[in-house]
Amino acid sequence: MTSYLKKTLKIVLPILIGLFLVLYWYIKTPASDREQILFYISEADLFWIFISLILGLVGHISRAIRWNYLLEPLGYKPKLINNIFMIFMAYLANLGVPRTGEILRATALTTYEGVPFEKGFGTIVTERVIDVIMLLIVVLTTLLLQTDIILHFFQQRGFNLNGIFLLIGLGVIALLIFFLFIKKSKLKIALKIKGFVKGLLDGVFSIFKMKNKWSFVFHTILIWACYIGMMWVIKFTITETTELSLNEIMVAFVFGAFAMATTNGGVGLFPILVSKALMLFGISAVSGDAFGWIMWIAQTLMNVVFGAISFLLLPLLNRNK
Repeated sequence: MTSYLKKTLKIVLPILIGLFLVLYWYIKTPASDREQILFYISEADLFWIFISLILGLVGHISRAIRWNYLLEPLGYKPKLINNIFMIFMAYLANLGVPRTGEILRATALTTYEGVPFEKGFGTIVTERVIDVIMLLIVVLTTLLLQTDIILHFFQQRGFNLNGIFLLIGLGVIALLIFFLFIKKSKLKIALKIKGFVKGLLDGVFSIFKMKNKWSFVFHTILIWACYIGMMWVIKFTITETTELSLNEIMVAFVFGAFAMATTNGGVGLFPILVSKALMLFGISAVSGDAFGWIMWIAQTLMNVVFGAISFLLLPLLNRNK
């Protein structure tokens, strides 16, 4: 497979998957249910959607502040407004082509703040490592808080719980054996993996050597609290979901996070998985779908609108550069 074909597939495939999922949802959902879902969306309380968007903005601004904590030890402190614009531009770019936002962000940092590309990109990679760790913490916390519900979900679908635990145990053992092999091996691929893991760990532990480490930790927690809060307030837009607890919303958040990671901005998959998560707690498919679509439309519109504004204002405010 040629390099060009690989690049094309990386761009086109996620978009096609997203469009397929939207079409699949449309065909699978009865016409009467679609009408009801559209009614819920059109009648959604704009106040709570506005609060959700405010939380999203706070999270992005907090991310911009946190970014400077990574850049300061390198001798750079970009303007906060520039950081905010670059982050929104990155989110907008990722809606079209996955992972291009990170490259665009590092390039814009070089253009408007004079930070060498490799240094700026390194801080973005560190950010992503921290985000992965935070997501794992959220997933594990959710599993611990909702163990009974999740186990019941698998039981209903014919999964043997003893088999699941055995599979998890074997997976952990296999992972330990793999890491021991990588640690001892001198093979080229093993050395590459060791170098990659070392780089990730260096990026994580460098946080505790920085001047503003506790501010960095605070903003990291704030960012993820805002992300979960964005989804939590959306429950007030639909009558049937208003009584959902934070623990239950976190299950939907985990499902939604998986959707965001596997398709362009979660298109198509986000509402489907969020609806499936909410059905675990007795929420009807119609209300669950409406909840998922309201959440996805709100956050996508935010990224599109503010991303477009950022593309316009960043060069205008930095004309001398």
